[in-house]
Amino acid sequence: MQSSSSEIHHHERCRPVFPTENTGPADSDKGKVRRRVMGKSSAPQICRQQSFGRDIGHAAAETYLITRLSFDLLGYLGVGYRWITRLLALACYAILLMPGFLQVAYHYFFSPQVRRSIVYGDQPRNRLDLYIPPPTSAGLKPVVVFVTGGAWIIGYKAWGSLLGLQLAERDIIVACLDYRNFPQGTISDMVRDVSQGISFVCNNISAFGGDPNRIYLMGQSAGAHISSCALIEQAIKESRGERISWSASQIKAYFGLSGGYNLFNMVEHFHNRGLYRSIFLSIMEGEESFEQYSPGTRLKEPRVRKAASLLTHIVLFHGSEDYSIPCEASKTFAEALQGVEVKTDLIVYNGKTHTDLFLQDPLRGGKDELFDHIVAVIHANDSDALSKDAVAPPRRRLVPEILLKLAGKVSPF
Repeated sequence: MQSSSSEIHHHERCRPVFPTENTGPADSDKGKVRRRVMGKSSAPQICRQQSFGRDIGHAAAETYLITRLSFDLLGYLGVGYRWITRLLALACYAILLMPGFLQVAYHYFFSPQVRRSIVYGDQPRNRLDLYIPPPTSAGLKPVVVFVTGGAWIIGYKAWGSLLGLQLAERDIIVACLDYRNFPQGTISDMVRDVSQGISFVCNNISAFGGDPNRIYLMGQSAGAHISSCALIEQAIKESRGERISWSASQIKAYFGLSGGYNLFNMVEHFHNRGLYRSIFLSIMEGEESFEQYSPGTRLKEPRVRKAASLLTHIVLFHGSEDYSIPCEASKTFAEALQGVEVKTDLIVYNGKTHTDLFLQDPLRGGKDELFDHIVAVIHANDSDALSKDAVAPPRRRLVPEILLKLAGKVSPF
């Protein structure tokens, strides 16, 4: 899709530096990883946040894009009973949670702590949102790069706004990446987009007050699959001595939430859930690509073993009652990681579904084990931050309990 004239003008004035992946000799000294990754390029030009009017124009352009892609998608899916019922269930689910969504949307559009649609690449939807903590303390902040889910079809950066706003309250910067979805792109495009977004954050986040030495990567559902593929692919490049724009060893920890990591095990499951085999194969570029984009399987390759030593601490979260992606997916991935001696934690939440951990529980407010665990890992070596966490007020409830329970009953996920 072609950009509007106002959008082109904005890009010309505020074009950032996009690091590129090149091959070449790499410095084997880990203490020099940062210098090798960054190179000698000058500081990137960072633009100010767009005006609200420009945001409206951008939103209109993206609405047109998403609408057109939706019609393209219908051409793949056809209109069947299974999709109609799921669409109706999704509409009911969204209506029930609307009181919370409206509050989050207000902060997303009007909070001075949210920097929307920062361009990180030259492809459509190569944008990210930044959630900046209030300036209450000095020093660089830890950063979470978050990749949203959406069945590789309906992912969007704003889906991470609730997580971004809540982590920002704990003095953590969050970068929510957007990326091309199917049918605009296939899995290789998605992994490439996410890798470029991570690169942009690693190389530019200090301009926004982020600490480039405390970057964490997190993905949810399909976003967990895509981000884990990007992380392992980068570790492989690094282990081969290729010149890279970001290093897998820069990532302090990886959080995988309700993800699927083995395409061989997922194709039939998704077909039975309504993501038909023909669509899934189109998204994943055919069965011949399954091994390349199955992190749990790829780790077993002898030539990939060296890359495993570069992987960071991996923390996998899953709900025991997740029917969209069964928790067995995280269990088998954890076993594969542990088999190549990667530090891995698996946390299964009894009775939780695919959306409980990411939506209903955060909207409920109060204590949240998943949120507290993520914050504890990020602040583990920061005694001041841990002291503030201990006295932090409970998160505010955004949706009445009865609506949350009804939403859980009708959820199509």
